[in-house]
Amino acid sequence: MAGSPEALPEFGAEAARRWARESVAALARDRAALDRINVYPVADGDTGTNLLHTMRAALEATERGPGPAGSLGEVLAALAEGALSGARGNSGMLLSQVLRGMAEQLRDAATMDGSALHAALHHADALATDAVAEPVDGTMLSVLHAAAEGSSGAAGLGESVRAATLAAIGALERTTAQLPVLAEAGVVDAGGRGLVVLLDALHSVVRGARLAPEPPTGDVELPAEHGGYAYEVMYLLADAEPGGVDRLRTVLAELGDCVSVVGDGAGGWAVHVHCDDIGGAIEAGVETGRPSRIRVQRFADQTAAHPVGHAILACVAGAELAELFRAEGAEVFELVAADPAVAELVAAIERTRAAHVVLLPNGEAIAELAELAAKRAVRDGRDVVVVPTASPAQGLAALAVHDPSRRSSDDAVVMAEAAAATRRGELRIAESEALTWAGRCVPGDVLGLVDGEVVLMGRDFLAVARDLVDRMLAAGGELVTVLAGDGAPEPVSAELVEYLAKHRPEVECVSYPAGGSPSALLLGVE
Repeated sequence: MAGSPEALPEFGAEAARRWARESVAALARDRAALDRINVYPVADGDTGTNLLHTMRAALEATERGPGPAGSLGEVLAALAEGALSGARGNSGMLLSQVLRGMAEQLRDAATMDGSALHAALHHADALATDAVAEPVDGTMLSVLHAAAEGSSGAAGLGESVRAATLAAIGALERTTAQLPVLAEAGVVDAGGRGLVVLLDALHSVVRGARLAPEPPTGDVELPAEHGGYAYEVMYLLADAEPGGVDRLRTVLAELGDCVSVVGDGAGGWAVHVHCDDIGGAIEAGVETGRPSRIRVQRFADQTAAHPVGHAILACVAGAELAELFRAEGAEVFELVAADPAVAELVAAIERTRAAHVVLLPNGEAIAELAELAAKRAVRDGRDVVVVPTASPAQGLAALAVHDPSRRSSDDAVVMAEAAAATRRGELRIAESEALTWAGRCVPGDVLGLVDGEVVLMGRDFLAVARDLVDRMLAAGGELVTVLAGDGAPEPVSAELVEYLAKHRPEVECVSYPAGGSPSALLLGVE
C-alpha cells in the first residue's frame, strides 16, 4: 500500500468538506463503541457522543458559511468555529483545537500538501496541549502528538496522511499501558480512538482506503462509581483578555480537574471543567469575561441515562400485535391515536435506553413519522435506523433475522433485506363505492390488496383470502404469516392454514390474532 498512488490529486476546499462529512459518518458509525470504552477521566460513557456532536456542529457551520466558491482556509475556519461553539466534553474541546490548528496554518493556502499537513498537525498539537491545564499521557493529546511527529518527512500528501494515521494508531494502542484505569478495563483511550477515526477519514478521502481496525465489540467492565468530581461545567466566553484567560485556567484547576480553556484565535473561548463548585466555576468566568451558553451536567445523572446496547422498537396497533412483537423480543410503540406526534415516538425511542435502535414503522401511514422521529433522536446522540416495513408481517420477518451480536449497521441491512423479501397482502372491507384497479367496489365488498394496490375483490371473505394467498405464492414462497384483525370471520385463520396444508404442503403457515389492526386480515409471504 505504501507505493500506491494518491487517490486525490489535491486537497482543496471541496476535499475539506468531504472530509468533514466522512468524519461525521465515521463518528456516527463508531459512536457507541467509543462511548462504551470511555472510562477516563470519568466513566460517563459519552466521548463518542460528544465528538459526534462537536463534528456535526463543525459540518453544519460549513453548510451555513462559505459557499462552493469558498477557499480551503475559509472552509477549515468554518469547521473550527462550528466545533468550538458546539463543543461537548473535553474531547470536543480538543477536537476544536485540531480544526483550529489546521485552519490557522492553512489560512492562505489554496490546497494542502504533505508539508502543510505536518505543520497543521504540529500547530494543532501545540494549541491542544496549551489548552489543557494538566496534560496527561495516554490520552487524545498523546495520539495527536504522535500523529504530528509521524507526519514529518513523508513525501507528498498521501504518504504524510498515511504516516500520521499509522503513528496515531500505534500511539492509541500504547494508551492502554499508559493509564492504569485503561489497563484495568482493557481498553484504549476513547478520545484517542476518536482522533484516529478522524485521521482515518482523512486518509480515506485522500487515498481512498481506511487503515484503522474496526473498534472492538463486547462489554467493558466499568467502575461502579465514577469517583472524582460531581459535575461537568462548560460555557463559552467572550470579551476576555489573554492574561485573564491564563488566570481563569489557574482558578479552575484549583476548583477541579479536566480543565481546558480553548480559543478560536479571534477572541472567543470555550471553557470546560469537572468540579463540585458550580457557582465558583461560573463566577470565575464572569470575572474574566462574558459567559454564555452555560451547560452543567451531573455525572451521576449522565451515567444513569447513558444509552447502551441494541433495541428494536416496533410501531403496532392493538394489544394483540403489541404482545406478539414483545414476545419476539421487540419493544413496542402502540399506535393509540390515528396521528401520533413525532415527540411521542422520540420519547419511546429514548425509553429503550439503547444506543442503537432499529425502528420498525410497520405501516406506510407512519413511515414519514418514523423518519422524522429517527432524525430527531440522531441529533440527540442516538443511533437510530428505520427499517422500511410497510406492514406488521414485514416487521415480523425483519425481527426474525435480528442478531444483536452483529455490528448494528450490518444487522439493520439484514433486517431490511428480510423485510423487502416479504410480499405483503391484506384484506379490507369496502366502506363506500369506489373505482379500484380490480373494478368498481360497493360497500361490503372484500378487497384483496398486494403491496397497497387492490388486485381482486369479492363478497366471500374466505374465497378472496384463498385467491389472494394463491396470487402471492405464484412467485414462490416458503412461509405465509396470517394476522387476523377484528374484521375477519373467526375461522378464517384456521381455514387458511388447512387450505395451504392441503394445496401447498411445501409452504409453512403461521397465524396470529391482530385485533386493533385497521385491516381485516394481513398476510406476509417470505
